Amino acid sequence: MNIHEYQAKQLFKAFDIATPDSQLATSVTEAINAAKLLKESPWIIKAQVHAGGRGKVGGVKLAKTLAEVEEITQQMLGSRLVTKQTGNEGLPIESVLVEKTSIIKREFYLSLLVDRGSERVIFIASSEGGMNIETVADSTPEKIISLNIHPAAGLQGYQCRKIAFALGLQKSQFKALETIMRGMYQLMLAKDASQIEINPLIETDTGDLLAIDAKINFDDNAVATHSDIAVLKDPSQEDDKENEAAKFDLNYISLEGNIGCMVNGAGLAMATMDLVKLKGGRPANFLDVGGGTTTEKVTEAFKLILSDKQVKAMLVNIFGGIVKCDVIAQGILTAIEQVKVEIPIVVRLEGTNASEGRLLLSQSKMEIVAADDLEAAAEKVVSLAEVA
Repeated sequence: MNIHEYQAKQLFKAFDIATPDSQLATSVTEAINAAKLLKESPWIIKAQVHAGGRGKVGGVKLAKTLAEVEEITQQMLGSRLVTKQTGNEGLPIESVLVEKTSIIKREFYLSLLVDRGSERVIFIASSEGGMNIETVADSTPEKIISLNIHPAAGLQGYQCRKIAFALGLQKSQFKALETIMRGMYQLMLAKDASQIEINPLIETDTGDLLAIDAKINFDDNAVATHSDIAVLKDPSQEDDKENEAAKFDLNYISLEGNIGCMVNGAGLAMATMDLVKLKGGRPANFLDVGGGTTTEKVTEAFKLILSDKQVKAMLVNIFGGIVKCDVIAQGILTAIEQVKVEIPIVVRLEGTNASEGRLLLSQSKMEIVAADDLEAAAEKVVSLAEVA
């Protein structure tokens, strides 16, 4: 789960990570009042969306007067911000962060994330922070340092000093960096974060270290145990279909293709999508109905796929184990009865009660293409999508 920058900075402050003074605004009036409260101009106006790269596309702007605060806020609120991370539709801007500016002497990059390869949390730092950190990673990887943290020992002082030396900090700044790193580490453990990123972490003209930006991702599987984190979720920043799928415990991810896929099991779903791609098709989604599904869940999954106007054909691939094929078949028939279906549907059932499921489908008056072989099913749905 992602959260907004202003929410991340509130958590930063709770864990002694220094950030600039700022105020959230959801209207032009609130933005002007926030600027007045912060007193000194200029101010930075930041669009609050779940995406990086805001500064490159007008999502972060400098306002030197209250009139500019009003103008910039008015332009941002109610619009959609398109970055490399959002896709062509962009994300809605429903609030802005009005922030006090700082005189930047140097910019650094600092993050903490879960490294599944080493089964450790790992700090990543660079003396070349800012908007072009991706370029630094590609062209000068030697400027990036990483440190694994042993779970039994925790973050050690010498590791903080190693990062400080790599960033070229003065000895007088070592303690400030250690406070920030320990705050990040404690925050990750306390709230089950999967990534904490500060880009940039700046050195001001007075030598202070400040987290100018803040990004935190949380482990979806742990959010339910943290009620204070769960309430930070902003559905407007997520795909509507994915939000709807979550209500029925369906694992759904929107893609840009035209062939809807409904499968049980994440591995089988990915294999099905790969095969569709191999046969020249373009999957419109990843959808795993799970191992213990019901007719109701299948019906909702079916409706979800059909709500995508880009879908020209649909492939249902079910291997019955825990979930029985006749349950899936009944869900398909129920969904077709409830939703006006105008696209071809290819169904491949195998495993527990597969024959019963096929019988249910064959006895119906619905136009459903049955397939016993997955490869044949993929070929058929791709050809039907091309014709549609």
